[in-house]
Amino acid sequence: MSDEEPLVCNGQKSDRTARTDVDPTLGENLRRKLKYFFMSPCQKYRARGRKPWKLMLQFLKIVIITVQLISFGLSNEMMVTFKEQNLMAFRHLFLKNYQDSDPDYAVYTKHDVHDHIQYIIRRYLNLQNLTAGTHEFEKIDGMFNPLSVCQELYRHADISPSNETFDIDPRVDTECISIYPISPYKNESLAGDYNLTFDFQSLLAVNIYFKVKAINLQTVQHQELPDCYDFNINIRFDNRAHSGQIPISLSSDVQIKGCKNGNVSGSTGIHFMLIVVFDCVVICACLLSLALCTRSVFTGIILQFEYTAYVWIERSKRVSWSERLEFINGWYILIIISDTLTVAGSLLKICIQSKELTNYDECSILLGTATMLVWIGVMRYLSFFQKYYILILTLRAALPNVIRFSLCAVMIFLSYCFCGWIVLGPHHENFRTFNTAAECLFAMINGDEIYATFTKLRGKNSLVWVFSVLYVYTFIPLFTYMVLSLFIAILTETYETIKHYQKDGAAVSELRAFMAECRDSPDSGKYVMDEETSSFCCFCAACS
Repeated sequence: MSDEEPLVCNGQKSDRTARTDVDPTLGENLRRKLKYFFMSPCQKYRARGRKPWKLMLQFLKIVIITVQLISFGLSNEMMVTFKEQNLMAFRHLFLKNYQDSDPDYAVYTKHDVHDHIQYIIRRYLNLQNLTAGTHEFEKIDGMFNPLSVCQELYRHADISPSNETFDIDPRVDTECISIYPISPYKNESLAGDYNLTFDFQSLLAVNIYFKVKAINLQTVQHQELPDCYDFNINIRFDNRAHSGQIPISLSSDVQIKGCKNGNVSGSTGIHFMLIVVFDCVVICACLLSLALCTRSVFTGIILQFEYTAYVWIERSKRVSWSERLEFINGWYILIIISDTLTVAGSLLKICIQSKELTNYDECSILLGTATMLVWIGVMRYLSFFQKYYILILTLRAALPNVIRFSLCAVMIFLSYCFCGWIVLGPHHENFRTFNTAAECLFAMINGDEIYATFTKLRGKNSLVWVFSVLYVYTFIPLFTYMVLSLFIAILTETYETIKHYQKDGAAVSELRAFMAECRDSPDSGKYVMDEETSSFCCFCAACS
């Protein structure tokens, strides 16, 4: 744009030379507004007598949100403990000769397969006489829910290892039978009672499904209504490898729901009402914080437009994006996200406490993330004290270099992961899958698993042993001594640079230099009269 080209403002044209007609007090007022905007809460109080409501509210939020999280965490802990203890109880109830210390629970003969399945059925039919917990069968239309025994089979399999021949149809069929608890069970052969036979050449797996219901009564001691649990249990005999070892696993899909009808004698509901009232206080505090922070972000955006317009009119320059972003406080964005998550999590928590919903995991994620962010968000107020804010300054300054460096390091790390998974996976359980290989290598970077990795690879064939030695001996020096040291060096160099800037002063941006021209101190009294209309409107009026 040439100097003679007219400037359009509020639909009217004005020559750029007209900028000399702008009231010089507008620049001074804008400097004062900018300086006030970037003041600390204490300085704003001295300037206009405005109490630091956002600061006090953030500290109040830390207290009440942390108390809320602890309260919910105790309830969540009882739920998790109940699920884990039930899962362990089911393993001891239904798995024959199960030991907690046995990681490879399996059977090895046909007789053992029949014997273990018969044992499971017998224990299931007598569950209510055996269990020490609140376990019962599900009833549907007056009938108990059955236990199902399902076989997964190749449609056809003719295998002859002696002749080194096989004929397999890989399509899989599933055959199931149902066993109802209401029918008496006789201690006879399983095949005779239920016509259940196994063709081990075509057998891929045997899955046993059944449902057990329970009530978590331990919440009564904490004056909370109990939840009802549905445990959908699957016991799997895995014969896909046809190796002679058939691993047995028990898994449970848990569904938590409010009980249909319940009464706790002597309970007045006061405890529940207090919890709901406290959650409502948290919601109100977060909504107020959300409104205040949103207003501050909006004010910053408006002020950025005013400053941009002033620089364009007075200096014919465009403000850089880095300076524009200084008006948008990232800490406020963080607090807004935290408040939103807290409100959503608190509403969900109220529904859980009232037994309308049982989404414990979703509520845990919302409240946990919100609490983490609200604690981090308070660090925003440390930015006014540079010596205490040096961690955030260092991380922010080092972030671009760290990202570029990490991209190169990740490429090398992934190459070692793929190589270890393919080469060492068949010989070492820590490299059996890609995920475990990555976890093992990451642990080795931190000094763990080094000796164990070497020990488990001893005794392998010489080629694998030599490769494993070269693999580990190149990985550890590369990542432990070089990559990790360079990563620390980047942060250390940035830290020293920040300290140097704090001591000798850093390069000042045009925005900060413009603000520095305002010499008015916070207690000068001149900031009180700046709560008028925007300077941006005055600029446009000057153009007309």
